[in-house]
Amino acid sequence: MEPGIYMPIPTAAIIGLDAYAVSVEADISFGLPAFMVVGLPDTAVQEARERVRSAMKRSGLHFPPTRVTINLAPADIRKGGSGYDLPLAISLLVASEQLDEPKNGWPVMVGELGLDGSLRPVHGALSVSMFAQRTDNQELIVPAENAREAALVNGVKVFAAQNLKQVVDHLSGAEVMSIFPTVDIGNVLQDARVLDFAEVKGQNQAKRALEIAAAGAHNILLSGPPGSGKTMLARALPGILPSLTRDETLEVTRIHSVAGILSRDGLCLSRPFRSPHHTASGAALVGGGTHPRPGEVSLAHRGVLFLDEFPEFTRQVLENLRQPLEDGFVSVSRALGTVCFPARFILVAAMNPCPCGYASDPERACTCSPMIALRYSKKVSGPILDRIDLKVSVPRVLTSDLVKIENGESSQSIRNRVQAARDRQTARQDKIKALTNSELRSDQIRKYLIQSPEAQKLMRQAADRFHLSARSYFRVLRVSQTIADLESSDVIEQSHVAEALQYRQQVEAN
Repeated sequence: MEPGIYMPIPTAAIIGLDAYAVSVEADISFGLPAFMVVGLPDTAVQEARERVRSAMKRSGLHFPPTRVTINLAPADIRKGGSGYDLPLAISLLVASEQLDEPKNGWPVMVGELGLDGSLRPVHGALSVSMFAQRTDNQELIVPAENAREAALVNGVKVFAAQNLKQVVDHLSGAEVMSIFPTVDIGNVLQDARVLDFAEVKGQNQAKRALEIAAAGAHNILLSGPPGSGKTMLARALPGILPSLTRDETLEVTRIHSVAGILSRDGLCLSRPFRSPHHTASGAALVGGGTHPRPGEVSLAHRGVLFLDEFPEFTRQVLENLRQPLEDGFVSVSRALGTVCFPARFILVAAMNPCPCGYASDPERACTCSPMIALRYSKKVSGPILDRIDLKVSVPRVLTSDLVKIENGESSQSIRNRVQAARDRQTARQDKIKALTNSELRSDQIRKYLIQSPEAQKLMRQAADRFHLSARSYFRVLRVSQTIADLESSDVIEQSHVAEALQYRQQVEAN
């Protein structure tokens, strides 16, 4: 090895949701004391110089009093965040001959250093762990608070460190840390603790539509006067969704980790429910920033995105939903590049029929002129409505329903039917990796969905009479298949199509 240039220390850069290899190289040379970091570092990485200097001194380690140059390779990828502190400090120790290479080679390492040498958690530990799984020795050193998250990945030897001194002792062999046990997701998954459907009085049609939406992951629009229970119904929806699978848990946890909103236990154990305010910007909804971060549509991945007061969102913001609603992902393009975030969620939109809210209420007079009511309904564009599978009117709850002592059907009972329908979809569509009917493409619909002659005839008649677009036609078939799955039917019957058209006709008429 050439004098003055030392071996690289492996770490990772987070771009979108993925981690990419980065090597930290240190060079110590004669000259006036200086500490330079090169390789497109952002402000957080530049500030690591002072954190590393103080952490090394407080940990009883020698900081070189000469010229120090740190290179983050490859140099054409911008490096951001505080996770480079730990590998940067280790590279300095190697360059100053205070630490030798371990027998098994260098593990991947990330972590933010405190001025006292302590290690603090970083974002994206799960993505880094997935990267470490692809390295030769499959070892990873992370701050202790990130260990449970990193240990979700099978085959990776995760070491949870409390401070810099502990990492140095481990690498030198003075005091080797124990491997953090792999987390078995199956033993920790939880069902969502949310409002029970039994507590929702009346609204049987809306409950039925939400059951269909849950079973097939279909988008739904609830329309009705104020106080009719639209928000209550939406918040009860996660309670009838099946528990997250292992793969879904990794997907959701990874997104929340990169976004920096992961809970302290390091896991997302239930399906997300996101409810952004109608003043949210387009970037907040779909993601963005100089270094793109996931938006609400990605944070709701495999869960529910609830948009209350749907027409109050600006038209430009709502138009941003077109790609995620159609494709299940969102592409965020910036000058530094393009990243894709998964965004396969159930959209639950709620709106009033007019600005005052009482156009559909038989007991209260609407104060809006026809022109104002029409302008209000047209705030939601046709292309967005075309991507919504079910539209349900949620009328005022009758007093007779409100005063009933007995509760309706429980969320657990409905969830059992939803789970059975999902199981049928998984068995039918396992080869194409489509978890739900909503994910089926048009060619897959033709291949996997079987219609009775009566159902085919009704679909042709409906397409002609209601002038269904190609997208609408296939969305009706997806909903029809979900209804058939709820009834444990292998064939789409005429009654299944009729019910699906009932919801779709309301979307078309909106």
